[in-house]
This record gives sequence, structure tokens and C-alpha cells, in this order.
Amino acid sequence: MQDVGGRYLHASPELLRWLDCSAAQVLGRSDAEVFEPSVAATLRTAMATALAQPGPLASEHRFERGGRKHEFAVWRAAVTVPSGRPVVVSVWCDLGPTREREQQLRRALEQIEHQQRAHDVLRRELAEQTRRDPASGLFTRAHFDDQLRREVDLSTREHREFALVLIEIDPPPPVVQAAGASAEQAILAATGRVLRSGTRAMDASCRIDERRFAVLLSGVGLATAHSRMEGLRRRCATEIVVHEGQPLSFSAAMGVASFPHTAQTQPALVAACEAALAEARRRGGNQVTLAAIRLDPPG
Repeated sequence: MQDVGGRYLHASPELLRWLDCSAAQVLGRSDAEVFEPSVAATLRTAMATALAQPGPLASEHRFERGGRKHEFAVWRAAVTVPSGRPVVVSVWCDLGPTREREQQLRRALEQIEHQQRAHDVLRRELAEQTRRDPASGLFTRAHFDDQLRREVDLSTREHREFALVLIEIDPPPPVVQAAGASAEQAILAATGRVLRSGTRAMDASCRIDERRFAVLLSGVGLATAHSRMEGLRRRCATEIVVHEGQPLSFSAAMGVASFPHTAQTQPALVAACEAALAEARRRGGNQVTLAAIRLDPPG
């Protein structure tokens, strides 16, 4: 409680403990004698506002005292005591514990959000790993079959073409056979790198079995597919795989078919592609062979 001149008439024990002062050091003194000048000026302005308005005044004060930052919610009201003397009664509520709890809650929420993001990334990585062959980094056969079914459905609805390519690594030369299974794994990894870097994001590549791969070229015709696969064939033939300090080489045979020009159903498309690959192998491998284009008899 303060008089209209700002001098303290009453101070609660809690206020005295917070000020670290005795009642004699506070009572009868003004804010300017108790607080720092900047704080006293703010308190004096708030008190003048409380005296000037008919109802209570709610405000917040933030200041530093004793090397610590403090934040209070203050309620002030001008009243008249029984003696007829006007005074200002103020109630101070320390917001420090509330702000600390809010800060702890924010930190906890941020930690939860961070953990959720980490879990989402891990979940996506795990889901991606289940769709990828660890040796080549390409899609698994099951995922590729789903992609192929969707591409057939889409191309049928939109009357557009796409190409399917089957690839088989040619029989390894003696130097690779002598190096053992680890050398063949290195060649599988190299083949995966060539296929990933040599195809577009809209395409799909997968590993079918030990030495065979498949590539789906979305929106691509037979001639364009042949040109692109010829480029990949040359890259395979010139790729040098270093295994345990020894350079290894490999090549691949490729069969290319297109939808709907080669075949108009998924089983027929796969069969045509298999036949083209078999022809490439029959010719000695390391080449790209096109499937025959279906010529429907005139109606």
C-alpha cells in the first residue's frame, strides 16, 4: 500500500523478503528510494495511471534486480481508507514460476516434435529399405511389379506408350570368376549405379534375380528406349570395377519391348521382352535387341 505521493504505508512479508529489506528500510520510502531509477520511473507512471482511472489497473512489469530478471503481473487500485485518506493498493504476482513452466513446456514440445520428425525419417528409411535390394540399391521385384501394373493401367487409360527392358549381366570373365562371390557383388553394385544414374526419376529399375535386372521407361517409345539402353550398354562395357585393388569389367545383354506397339497386355509385354533378351544372349551378349513390333491383320 502506498499513499498518493508514492510512499509505502504497508509491505507484506513476502515483498520484504523479495526486496531483502526490513520494514524500516521500506515503509515511509518511495519507489525511487527502494528501486533503481529506471524501475522507479516505470512504477511511478503505473501508479499515476491507477490514480487517474476509476477502476483497477492490471499491468506487467519486467526488470532486472540483483543480477536476475523478474517479471510480475501487478493489480493496482485507488481506494480510500476509513480515515478518509486516499491510497493505492497493489498486489504483485511473480510470473517467474509460470514463465519457467511455459519454457519447460515449450522445450518438451520441441523435443517431442524433433523426435517425431526423427521417427518419420526413420520410418521412411525403413520403408524404403524394404523396397530396395541391398546389393544393387535398386527396387525389389515386388515393388517393380506394382510399378509395372500401374504403368500399364495409366498407359491404357491415357493411350500413351512406355518401354520395358530386361537386362542380364553376361557370363563373367575368368578373372571375375576367380575373384569369387565378393567380386560379383561389386559388379552388381556397379550395375545398380549405372542404372540409377542413367534413368530418370519417373523411370523404375529393379533387380530380378542374381544376374538379371528390369527397367521401366515411362512415356518412352521403342526407338527412344533402344537409344537410351544402347548408351547404358556402352557404359556397362566401359565401367571399371576396382575390387581388392584389381580392376574388373563386365557387360550386359538387353531386350527392349514397348507397350502397346510390341504387346497390349502385361504378360505379353513381359514375354516379348524375354524373347528379345534371349535373342541378345544368343548373339553373344553385350548388345541391345528390340522385340518385334506386333502387326495386326487388317480388319
